[in-house]
Amino acid sequence: MGSVDNGIFIHAVVLRHVETVVCLVRKTPDMYVDFKIDLDEQDLTASEAHPTYEEIKAYIQKEYGVKVSSLYISQVKRKFGLEVGESFNKPKSENAKQPKCPSDKEKMIVGALKYFKMI
Repeated sequence: MGSVDNGIFIHAVVLRHVETVVCLVRKTPDMYVDFKIDLDEQDLTASEAHPTYEEIKAYIQKEYGVKVSSLYISQVKRKFGLEVGESFNKPKSENAKQPKCPSDKEKMIVGALKYFKMI
C-alpha cells in the first residue's frame, strides 16, 4: 500500500491503529494530496479485534469473581480453533503433564469469549 511520486514515498497501514511512514525531501511542495479515511468502512472482524489474555482474565474476575490461568484460556481457545500465541513457558520434557481446564472454568472462559465476540 505505498506509492512513489516525485521522490515522495508514502506508506500507510490500517490495523487497530494507523501508522504512516513518509520520506521527506527539502523542496517546496508543488502539490498537496488531501485524503480522508472513513474508519467505519474499515470493519474489523471479531477475530481481528481480539482481547488480550489479561482482558479475558479481568472480565472473568469481574463477572464471576474467579481467577483463571492463561493455560486454561489457551486450552479453550484451541478447542474452538482460535489462534493461540506461542508459549514461552514450555515444559522441559515433551511428556510433561499439564493441568486440564475444569469444566466450570471452561464455561466461564467460553462466556468471556462470547462476550468479546470471538466465538
